Amino acid sequence: MPRFVKHVDVDFLDQVTELYRQRIPEGGAVLDLCGSWVSHLPAEVYYSKVVGHGMNAAELARNPRLEAFFVRDLNREPDGWPLVDQSLDAVLCCVSVQYLQQPERVFAEIYRVLKPGGVCIVTFSNRMFYTKAIAAWRDASGFARCQLVRQYFQAVSGFTAPEVLTAVPRPADQQQQGRAGGGGFLKGLLNSPLARLFRRSSSDPFYAVVAYRNFRREL
Repeated sequence: MPRFVKHVDVDFLDQVTELYRQRIPEGGAVLDLCGSWVSHLPAEVYYSKVVGHGMNAAELARNPRLEAFFVRDLNREPDGWPLVDQSLDAVLCCVSVQYLQQPERVFAEIYRVLKPGGVCIVTFSNRMFYTKAIAAWRDASGFARCQLVRQYFQAVSGFTAPEVLTAVPRPADQQQQGRAGGGGFLKGLLNSPLARLFRRSSSDPFYAVVAYRNFRREL
C-alpha cells in the first residue's frame, strides 16, 4: 500500500534540501533513487530533468518534481536501469540505503549513469523498518553505518574519496540574513549556535556520504 508520509523530521529534511542546494548544479539532470512522493529538492532551483525510482508507482506519481519514473525492486534487479550511460549530474538516495541487499551492484549502476564530475548523495538517519534493513545496518552505530556506505562507494573504481557529513552548514549570507532580517533579535536568537545545537540534539541525527564520479565539479 502507498505510504504518503515522511519518515524523518523537518530538521533532518531541511539539511537534506540544503545539501542538495549546495552540491547539485542548477539545470542538472537528477535521479531520485529509492524515492517516493517527495524529493526534498530546493523548490527555487531549476533542474533540466528529475527522474524518480521507487517501489510504488502511486507514490511516485504524486511527486510533483518528477517528469518520469520507473518502478523496480533493486534487491531483485540491482542493475540494468533504463537510463543512458553518463546522463545524470546527480543521483540522490534519502533514507533508503539501509535496505539494499546488493549495494555494490547498485553503486556500480550509479557510477554508470553519472556524468564525469557528477555527484551521488546518500543521506540517512537512525530510523528504519527494522525487519527490512540489512543485518549489518540494524544494530550498528552511526559511525559504523557511515563506514559501510563509504565501502559501497569504494567497491566501485572511479568514485572520489567518500566524504562524510553529520551536519550541513548554511552559507554565511543565509546566517547573516537570519540575524539581520525581519524579526531581528528573535530571529537571531533562533539561529544562534546554541539554538542550532539544541535542534540538532533533539531531532533525528543527520548523516550523509557524498562522492563524485572521477572528480568533484566546482559549482
